[in-house]
Amino acid sequence: MKAGRIVMLVIGSLCALVGLGLLAGAGFAGWVNYQQRDGRYFITPSAPFSGNSYALTTPRLDLMTGGGVDDGVPVDMAGSVLLRGSSTDPGKEIFIGIAPRADVATYLAGVRRTEIVDVRFNPFRAQYREVAGSQIPSNPAQQTFWAATATGPGEQELTWDLRSGSWAVVVMNADATSPVSVNLQAGARTDLLLPVFIGLLIGGLVMLLIGVPLIVLGAVGLGRGGPGQGGTGSGVPPGHLPAQPGQPYPAGPYPPRATPGQQNSAVPPGAVAAYAAPPGTPYPVAPGATTPYVYPARLHGYLDPNLSRWMWLVKWFLAIPHFIVLFILWFAFGVVTIVAWFAILFTARYPRSLFNFSVGVIRWNWRVAFYAFSAIGTDVYPPFTLARTDYPADFDVDYPERLSRGLVLVKSWLLAIPHLLLISLLTGTARTWEYRDGEWVQQGVGISLLGLLVLIAGVILLFTGQYQRGLFDLLLGLNRWIYRVIAYVALMRDEYPPFHLDMGPVDPGELPVPAYAGPALGTGGPAVGPAVGPGPSAGPGGPGPALGTGGPAVGPVGPGPALGTGGPAPGPGPGPAPGPRGPATGPGGPATGPGGLP
Repeated sequence: MKAGRIVMLVIGSLCALVGLGLLAGAGFAGWVNYQQRDGRYFITPSAPFSGNSYALTTPRLDLMTGGGVDDGVPVDMAGSVLLRGSSTDPGKEIFIGIAPRADVATYLAGVRRTEIVDVRFNPFRAQYREVAGSQIPSNPAQQTFWAATATGPGEQELTWDLRSGSWAVVVMNADATSPVSVNLQAGARTDLLLPVFIGLLIGGLVMLLIGVPLIVLGAVGLGRGGPGQGGTGSGVPPGHLPAQPGQPYPAGPYPPRATPGQQNSAVPPGAVAAYAAPPGTPYPVAPGATTPYVYPARLHGYLDPNLSRWMWLVKWFLAIPHFIVLFILWFAFGVVTIVAWFAILFTARYPRSLFNFSVGVIRWNWRVAFYAFSAIGTDVYPPFTLARTDYPADFDVDYPERLSRGLVLVKSWLLAIPHLLLISLLTGTARTWEYRDGEWVQQGVGISLLGLLVLIAGVILLFTGQYQRGLFDLLLGLNRWIYRVIAYVALMRDEYPPFHLDMGPVDPGELPVPAYAGPALGTGGPAVGPAVGPGPSAGPGGPGPALGTGGPAVGPVGPGPALGTGGPAPGPGPGPAPGPRGPATGPGGPATGPGGLP
């Protein structure tokens, strides 16, 4: 991969992430500012506070960070606080006061009091600390050091403009008796929220304007030329490219004691034929027979027959570098998909370089998933590349020349809902509701179905040293379904994903085209059989080697042209099929008949 494009992608993703964070902060600041419109306060629910002492106090009232608000800041810019409370005893009057901490400490020296250390809402929970003492306090309303007070029967309300310094809140019975039991509410408002909202909004938009173009340019550079190209930086040696879209994945002969689809250790490292597939034409069909459904998003994975018993336990840890990279790539993938949405809407085309990048991200994710957590089908460490490689797991999508402008509006969310619900059952965890601390709390239970199947496969591998082939085929089918839906939701194709599992290591789209079996032999139809060569030339130029010797000769049984040579080509029919003479190319040269093929 190109280093410059990678740097652009990383810097762009970081800038865009910061921009989204700033916009989220701006949204929260704007919402709080809206709640305090028309002079209103942002108020907590009323909650009970009590203590078997003479006073409830707070150890600090540093409502602003850094010990308060600077003296140079105007009072009306900093904002104000509100305290509202009433005694739970109808016969008692309440006193609420705010004063400097030093004066409160002097006033309550030697007095038994209860400090409110921490308060949690939803559900409400207060943490107290008792301070022992034997003195009886004097009437609080007669003290002169209070910055703001509210006292009397029923509900009392205190508002106070913030000032710099360290402050404390004191709540007592107005007659300075014990115990104290009150209902309190606290509120705050500040005019600083509006400039904070504007600043965060502008900062977030600027960071997005920097990050999004960098992401797009980086993705275009990484996707240009197609992630399917091998060579330098792709992990594929020159001359060993995997199959391109629509072609079968190359396969070598079966190694000893290996089954179809498993690794062929006899093939040199780096060659794409390192994973065996059934030899010959896999699906000969008769006329009118149903052929396997081929979806333009193809996923395959080949099981390693020499898997370690225990390595799957630590693969998630070994894959952490990939997880870090994939976090950046998936974020860029989301940005690219949004850009592609607009491109499809206006041009009916998914930009090719962005398409290649998006496919590469999904491919990278599948390789890591196959290695670490969705199949644990190989111990080979995944390569750090978007390109197709000789890795035993691969994913690819055929590029669409045109896409529907109308479908792009609804397919990612509305049309995909049935598939998304099914995938949530496969990959989601169970949820339960519990009533705790006065409210219903949602809890996750267990692991996903896909994760459970992988865990079962791992446990069997750990104790038996064997990976159950049927379980592996099922896992590949489930993953194939999931990744087809990902390609559809990511706007890569308009074809609706099928509601069925294509189990096994090989995707139907990677198999050779089904062969036509034809009518019964000997009825004049085409006969399929190996050619026997070399045969003599039938031309007047004298004997010479026939072209196409050793290759298959396909031709009708009986008189007629035989494809492949000008000489007799015995096949499985009732007799030789002599072909017509062709002109000699020269004395002793090869002769070709009109029905011959090289």
